[in-house]
Amino acid sequence: MNAKAAKQLTDVVMVFHALSDETRLSILELLKEGEQCVCDLTEAFKTGQSRLSFHLRVLKEAELVLDRREGRWVYYSLNPEAIEDLQEVLNSLKQASPRSPKKGSCP
Repeated sequence: MNAKAAKQLTDVVMVFHALSDETRLSILELLKEGEQCVCDLTEAFKTGQSRLSFHLRVLKEAELVLDRREGRWVYYSLNPEAIEDLQEVLNSLKQASPRSPKKGSCP
């Protein structure tokens, strides 16, 4: 595997890790409606900002969300490019051609 393919695989792993948590999926669902202030997200989830910040950090590291600071508040939105990349990964898996059974030592 070349370096580019290895990096792509690492990126996909980070995305799937980010998507593996119900809270993070719920955050993405809220962000589908548009940009949200962290204060609004905290209120929507009835949780502390530190817990929410952990989930937002995971989503940011996976590049699924973007953030911007305005004064003392941070606003989050979906990263459309990352969503398109994820869609391409899933489509490539879907389009993989079925292989005939491999002949080997297994019966």
